[in-house]
Amino acid sequence: MKQLLLVAFALFAFCGASRADDKPVVLPGGDGVGKGKHVVLLSGDQEYRSEEAIPQLAKILSKHHGFKCTVLFTVDPKDGTVNPTINNVPGLEALKDADLFVIFTRFLALPDAQMKHVAEYLEAGKPVVGLRTSTHAFNGINGKSEYAKFNNGSGVKGWEGGFGKVVLGEQWVAHHGGHGKEGTRGIVAKGQEKNPILKGIDAGSIFGTTDVYTVKLPLPGDSLPIVLGEVTETLLPDSKAVAGKKNDPMMPVAWTKTYTAGGKVGRSFATTMGASEDLQWEGTRRMLVNGSLWALGMEEQIPAKANVEIVGEYKPTRFRFKNSAEWQKAALKPAELLK
Repeated sequence: MKQLLLVAFALFAFCGASRADDKPVVLPGGDGVGKGKHVVLLSGDQEYRSEEAIPQLAKILSKHHGFKCTVLFTVDPKDGTVNPTINNVPGLEALKDADLFVIFTRFLALPDAQMKHVAEYLEAGKPVVGLRTSTHAFNGINGKSEYAKFNNGSGVKGWEGGFGKVVLGEQWVAHHGGHGKEGTRGIVAKGQEKNPILKGIDAGSIFGTTDVYTVKLPLPGDSLPIVLGEVTETLLPDSKAVAGKKNDPMMPVAWTKTYTAGGKVGRSFATTMGASEDLQWEGTRRMLVNGSLWALGMEEQIPAKANVEIVGEYKPTRFRFKNSAEWQKAALKPAELLK
């Protein structure tokens, strides 16, 4: 019995020990509009290759604009590899001194000790940028947890709809365009032609192979639609628009709002675009960078044409769901994704 207890204790100590590869990857800041600012970016979706999109966005913000970027992933504690089917994000304590939180997750059910850092950041009213599935960033959090209010579709008073609805302005609703068949072309919303988030973005340069999401209109509170999603017949940028109800009216695919999560008021910028393939288009990348600057309250510092050149080699993977076995087979560690 004594030997069994010693073995159990050793296993517990090993599992609880800090791993070198648990440490988040940090890209240094430098000269640029973001000098002295810290951005925390979180990847954790199971379909749209956020583990490719988020590192590339971090590289752009760091190299071209001077932001210090801490990049977080859902990590399997057994081997330190990235796996979004695992509800574990080491390093969320980085949010304590973050100036901006960029989130691209889907239906995560993180433990309370990790959700605590997210909740405290939001209570402080700090800025948030949400990509694609972050309208349904969390789900399945135990109903007895104080963080169950973050669940998609939450019915908790004051948190109706959950994180997506309260912080970003919308939760999961449905696919509006044909999933995997019809693309999204960004169209400037009427009256928003001079919005600083659209600075330097050429007409037709916002595009993505991910379909338009359904949004319940009107968006809540002071939400301001900036870009509408024209559903295209194919996944090619020169595709014709789909005729009929899908484009009448068009759904917002990028908007701003203010939020309060039980504390101070903060800014959020949300877009239902942002999958790794979407970042192939310059206008889409520039929208994300400009939206980040707006969220930080730096709209007057948005360049005439922000540098959004791809950093390093970037070959985004076609989006699709992967099962756990596939993730394990192709698993990489965080540092490998930031090379």
